[in-house]
Amino acid sequence: MTAITEMSVKAADGTPTDLSAYAGKVLLIVNTASKCGFTPQYEGLEALHRELGPRGFEVLGFPCNQFGAQEPGDAAEIANFCSLTYDVTFPLFAKVDVNGGNADPLFEKLKEEAPGLMGSKSIKWNFTKFLVDRGGRTIKRYAPTTKPEEIKADIEALL
Repeated sequence: MTAITEMSVKAADGTPTDLSAYAGKVLLIVNTASKCGFTPQYEGLEALHRELGPRGFEVLGFPCNQFGAQEPGDAAEIANFCSLTYDVTFPLFAKVDVNGGNADPLFEKLKEEAPGLMGSKSIKWNFTKFLVDRGGRTIKRYAPTTKPEEIKADIEALL
């Protein structure tokens, strides 16, 4: 079984990026959007990233425009918004699809390893979160309504 950290994704500039740089870390992978009711969660995600990062934790953000066209900007606009509005320092990658025929393979794997309610594979909205352990295995999926601070104990249990 391929670990998440053995996969490749696209950096914000579109270049292939190997997730092996995050091997051995606990990850929280999130599909994000700048114009969503859940956008203020960037603040909580950044707080977790700063507090738990020194212990081997990373938040990885993947902008997605599939839900209500709530991430219309290009990579530079997204990075600028996140930096200026929420002082985001965790990595933001290229915009992805998380559902459908063009879904990014990373999100296909996350959905397979951590299905939603009643075994549902599709992601329902922006700010769905996936917790990945140090071995690159997906441990749990969290709904968009789950605030980042509510996940802290689960993250700490893996650190």
